[in-house]
Amino acid sequence: MKTVRPKKHLGQHFLTDLNIAKAIADTVDACPGVPVLEVGPGMGVLTQFLVTKDRDVRVVEIDRESVAYLNENFPSLRDNIIGDDFLRMDLNALFGGGSFVLTGNYPYDISSQIFFKMLDNKDLIPCCTGMIQREVAQRIASGPGNKSYGILSVLIQAWYNVEYLFTVYENVFNPPPKVKSAVIRMTRNDVVDLGCDEKLFKRIVKTVFNQRRKMLRVSLRQLFGGVVPSAAFFDSELMTMRPEQLTIQQFVELTNAVEAELEKTAQCKP
Repeated sequence: MKTVRPKKHLGQHFLTDLNIAKAIADTVDACPGVPVLEVGPGMGVLTQFLVTKDRDVRVVEIDRESVAYLNENFPSLRDNIIGDDFLRMDLNALFGGGSFVLTGNYPYDISSQIFFKMLDNKDLIPCCTGMIQREVAQRIASGPGNKSYGILSVLIQAWYNVEYLFTVYENVFNPPPKVKSAVIRMTRNDVVDLGCDEKLFKRIVKTVFNQRRKMLRVSLRQLFGGVVPSAAFFDSELMTMRPEQLTIQQFVELTNAVEAELEKTAQCKP
């Protein structure tokens, strides 16, 4: 088996520049000694550099042709090549339930889903690095006041410090994608408790950014199921703001305010 045919339905764009591949692989060095899980290794362009590091490396690949190629070309890694769908995997079953660095040249069409899974397993993943569509990387790294600041920005930055490392251009892929790519690194911050209900925090972030042009006093109404919140609730200065203006801490404050108001409205129901 010489090469793997890139498959459009899997969003495969194989990186061909070895210098860039090595630079991406080296991003895991921010978390020394921690095992590594690579998602979507394809023909192993990153893998070849990851396996030279003094740590346990495993790869997960959904494409059977790629799995066969990896088994043939990386015999020392054979027991650690997992033919599975990362999005469906139980990550606690990896590395004996211990933590690991997540990395890869992620398929563009599921990169957001990969990062939502990372957030669901944030206690297992102290560091996540890799290459994604540049627009998504900019969104993740963006701060309040920017048009690209959104759901991913808030939910990820609540738990991770984000670094936009470098841009990768289309001509170093086979086949070339129609968009530019970027390499990012997300490292767990010191937050262990947001200081609010985490599920409600997620719900509020998604709700208000789905109506990002509206003031919070408008977009938040749907959370109350037809019950009208008190006038005092809408008197807060936060209610005149739009979601892209809020910091993480302000979203925490908003979550606590909404939770208190939901409790009040629940008591008023017959």
